[in-house]
Amino acid sequence: MRQHIDHKFAQLSQDLSHTMGKLEELTHKVRHEEMQKTVHTILMQLEAPFTFVIVGEVKAGKSSFINALLESEQDICKVAPNPMTDTIQLIVYGEEESVVHLSDHVKRISAPFPILKDIAIVDTPGTNTIVAHHQEITEQFIPYSDLIVFVFEAKNPYRQSAWEFFDYINKEWQRKIIFVLQQKDLMNEEDLAINKQGVYDHALKKGVENPKVFAVSAKLEKEGFIEISGYKALRQYIGDNITNGKAPYLKIANSIHTAQRIVETIRKSVDLRRKQFELDLAFRNEIKESLDEQELKTKKQVAQLVENLAATYDKITDKKFEELENGLSFLTVFKRAFSSIFNNDSNLKEWLAAHAKDFELQLNTSLRDKLQSGIIDVADNIQMMGKLVDAKIKTSTTVLTGSDEIFADIAERRANVLKDLQTSFHQFMSKSENFYDETILKETSKMAPNLAAGGGLAIIGVILTAVVNSSVVDISGGIITTIGLLFAGVSLGLNRRKILNKYKQEIEKGRTHLEEEITFKLTEYAHKIKERIDSNFVSFDHHLRNEGQTITEMDAMQIDIIDRLQAGKDQIEDILGQA
Repeated sequence: MRQHIDHKFAQLSQDLSHTMGKLEELTHKVRHEEMQKTVHTILMQLEAPFTFVIVGEVKAGKSSFINALLESEQDICKVAPNPMTDTIQLIVYGEEESVVHLSDHVKRISAPFPILKDIAIVDTPGTNTIVAHHQEITEQFIPYSDLIVFVFEAKNPYRQSAWEFFDYINKEWQRKIIFVLQQKDLMNEEDLAINKQGVYDHALKKGVENPKVFAVSAKLEKEGFIEISGYKALRQYIGDNITNGKAPYLKIANSIHTAQRIVETIRKSVDLRRKQFELDLAFRNEIKESLDEQELKTKKQVAQLVENLAATYDKITDKKFEELENGLSFLTVFKRAFSSIFNNDSNLKEWLAAHAKDFELQLNTSLRDKLQSGIIDVADNIQMMGKLVDAKIKTSTTVLTGSDEIFADIAERRANVLKDLQTSFHQFMSKSENFYDETILKETSKMAPNLAAGGGLAIIGVILTAVVNSSVVDISGGIITTIGLLFAGVSLGLNRRKILNKYKQEIEKGRTHLEEEITFKLTEYAHKIKERIDSNFVSFDHHLRNEGQTITEMDAMQIDIIDRLQAGKDQIEDILGQA
């Protein structure tokens, strides 16, 4: 049977060691040095005996309590009227007595006392000691404790500093605690009972389930008054709950509990970090959607603008076609030719040249007017992209702050990325050159110099107007050139129908070219501005990619560790329940 139990313990210990190794990896991933040290120490101490950590204020009688508990004829822990424990003392079993200084603040005492075969005892400085760093060192030992023995001075167990230290232990680690009122020999039974009940009630209010309170006198125990010293009840509790073969399993159970507390702390911070990531991802997607919506809106306005321009183009070309059709009738051509001979009136060639010039003038003037009235809406939408993004950056939500217990550095890094984004985007918005394209500018060499005055919205309007104007000039020039070539050898309008048909073809080609070029250049321009705006988010996008990957990895690690710890806890409870 014993071999079976040993096998169970060995397997549990091996499984926990593997799980603690994974937890150590997780604490390394979250880059929390204190947790890394805690987990590493627990991992190293899995083979250590069940550990009592003795805490309490200076002059509460902790050292005397330990000496009596060990049933030592000599004082293992020094006792004096003034505080003597200036270091942490780790008391363990050894065939021979020895003292080894493990560090400036910790020493190991080995002694051949039977109780130490099942437990180790840690004697700590007083929680109210004036010796530098002692309370800090004491707190560092709490996570590795299996049982905390809180020693009070029986006459006054209500000191604030002692209960504040209790709050730290109970809140942060929820370790198993028993309470000892030492020096009971200095009180009468009635007052002692009142204080004992007071500690019980106080612990109960602070969340301790069924508090265990013992009143002892190390002095009476040392003097041989065993029946009235109070140590008999304390030893009975230790024997029933710890030193009857349960200690190794309780040690594992406490290690599992500590690990679960650490994972829970990490989980809460990871949940907050995930929430921040999800908010940032939603913010980024909202930016993209806003840009897409504005680009689509711009495309629709460009389409409307092109439709209006095409209608104006049709109106002018239809009128000119009618004039041309009438002007090339046989009778009209004959009259014009005859009049030019005798009256110096314009001949057909001159009339056609004047007709072409007027045609070009009407096209450019009318289309320019239409552009001026419609281009502002297009320009507003383009610049609105930037304004919307700027507003969303300023109102992005932050839930992960620099006060987070684990991810304060991540919160600071994110804050810096967001701050850099705000700064760079503000600079981007303040530079009007970010809203036009040099290539387009070079193509608009015919733009009058005085039109370039102004910035922001005015610049966009001027550029877009110039882009379309250049297209109009090219189109009308091409039309007029073609018409000119057709009429170079005209005589008496004999080719009138052929000319009119060719005119219609060229007009239709010009209309198509007008629609395609204006649509292409304006929509391409809006898309380029959108891409320029989006390029400000390179660092933020990099941050999001890293966050998404890291959080996914941490989630997987947490789930695996939580499942392993719970499985170990269930096994321990089954074993202890059968004991």
